[in-house]
Amino acid sequence: MNQTTLNGKASLSGQGLHTGKQVTVTLCPAPANSGILFRRTDLSPQVDIPALASKVGSTARGTTLKEGKATISTIEHLMSALHGMEVDNAIIETNGEEIPILNGSAIQWVEAIQKVGILQLDAPRHYLNITQPYTLSVGSSTFSVEPANDFAVHCIIDFHTTVLGRQEAYLQGFNTYSEEVAPCRTFVFLHEISTLLTLGLIKGGSLENALVFTDKPLGPLVKRSLAKHYGINPDEVTVHNGVLNTQQPIFDNEPARHKMLDFIGDILLVGAPLRGHFTIQYPGHHANTIFAQNLRELYKNSLSSQ
Repeated sequence: MNQTTLNGKASLSGQGLHTGKQVTVTLCPAPANSGILFRRTDLSPQVDIPALASKVGSTARGTTLKEGKATISTIEHLMSALHGMEVDNAIIETNGEEIPILNGSAIQWVEAIQKVGILQLDAPRHYLNITQPYTLSVGSSTFSVEPANDFAVHCIIDFHTTVLGRQEAYLQGFNTYSEEVAPCRTFVFLHEISTLLTLGLIKGGSLENALVFTDKPLGPLVKRSLAKHYGINPDEVTVHNGVLNTQQPIFDNEPARHKMLDFIGDILLVGAPLRGHFTIQYPGHHANTIFAQNLRELYKNSLSSQ
């Protein structure tokens, strides 16, 4: 399999999940051996930030890359789409500091890539081939990987609540990524929202770009507060099967699939597509990116020889 890039430019605009700022992102073709590069075109001079684990600056409710004082945040869904669609080389031009959340999944990035098409380049694809079993624990997260001839992920989550307990999701190769993983949206618990707002986060969050879970009845004060935040009538604030309003999961295990989606984006920060079978328990951006950094360090000799 040769390396790939995009067969043209594709642009999407929207609000950043945490900043709430409007931003336009343009996916551009790139030559072989370029990898994935983010370019802040709103800065003078513009700043390029390679999509590598060594460039991770923060993992507070998303993955942020940093180069000097320049940052680009919430990259995981776009990175997941690029990985899932097997795009090896691309320049991501953005006129803001955060990738837009869109509908909270990776599907719109996938559709943008599908619209322009994927171009094969005249250069062989270089994989990071897992050659021996490896396990890493980071806090409550545990990652294991074994040698394999393809890429596979088994994701396990458990939030120990009545509305979101143990779930599992599995992906073998990328043939079904666009249908079974990319549409799965981010999620949050209702009790987390006020804290996140206090921290200056989720300014661009809405009931259209996240599943909101709650295992408690909504009192009138909570309904009024949510209605004010989301700009709706208090009577419209309802809970069905533990999910706020009408944004019901599209899969029974959509949260597990979304956590797998995030991991697929974060693990590409090793700097190359991977061959290995991964089992990930209770993943999160902080642990994901540490795991990616460790794998990159373990296989630095094979990566540097490519």
